[in-house]
Amino acid sequence: MPIATIAPSVAQDLDATSDAIDEVNQLRGRLWDEDSEFDKDKDKEAFRDYESACDRVKNFYKEQHEKQTVAFNIKARMDFKSRRRGRMGVWEAIELLNTLVDESDPDTSLSQIEHLLQTAEAIRRDGKPEWMQVAGLVHDLGKLLLLFGSEGQWDVVGDTFVVGCKFSDKIIYPETFKSNPDSNDALYSSEYGIYKPHCGLDNVMLSWGHDEYLYNVLKDQSYLPDEALAMIRYHSFYPWHREGAYRHLCNEKDEKILAAVQAFNPYDLYSKSDDRIDVEKLAPYYQGLIAKFFPPILDW
Repeated sequence: MPIATIAPSVAQDLDATSDAIDEVNQLRGRLWDEDSEFDKDKDKEAFRDYESACDRVKNFYKEQHEKQTVAFNIKARMDFKSRRRGRMGVWEAIELLNTLVDESDPDTSLSQIEHLLQTAEAIRRDGKPEWMQVAGLVHDLGKLLLLFGSEGQWDVVGDTFVVGCKFSDKIIYPETFKSNPDSNDALYSSEYGIYKPHCGLDNVMLSWGHDEYLYNVLKDQSYLPDEALAMIRYHSFYPWHREGAYRHLCNEKDEKILAAVQAFNPYDLYSKSDDRIDVEKLAPYYQGLIAKFFPPILDW
């Protein structure tokens, strides 16, 4: 029916409906970057307390900082591209992580499936979009590397940082980099190293681990938006998104995605507790979300 033949009252109703849809879409677009609510009463000083961390955590970072070199990172990326580690669905991958405890984490001793569900549930309670809930659910799945032949925990977990230029003093335990061979290399220890000013984070090497691995697995095998992929890729890059380091390497794109990573961080960090999660009860809801954003089987 031509628009001209629609009665004025019907046309007004259609306009009102269209305006309402636009308003809802705008609201949904804002939700992801609104301030988190779940953590208002959290004692944030109790998290990331590395000064009083146990020897397990300190020894982990000492090893990570000694071994994450440019040479190792090139090798790790070549290895990633040269072989497939397995084929499985996302929920199967989540269950596979259930026995893992992250040696770099001073805030919880729960299994990974419980941390993933704590993160996703905090995002869900704050009414954030489904894609962000999914990002919370899967963000640590790259820790499957521990089951796929990693050299240790040091090349899988922990805060990430740029390799190939001077190690930032904003990284946890920066003094431990003195044993890293790259610290004594004239090029790798310079401010820009092998990079150009404002070249963008897409063009630098972050220390290889679960963030970078999972990003590379999911970028072409999911329906997640760019903001979710950034949350996954950079959530452990604390020197950048929390301490303001590496701005001399960032470009305009990085400044935009920084907001997404910072919006995600409270849910990853402050949702951690030793309260048990009812995995069986929550599984059907999150399996439904997984079906919306991933194919049934992924290459890992």
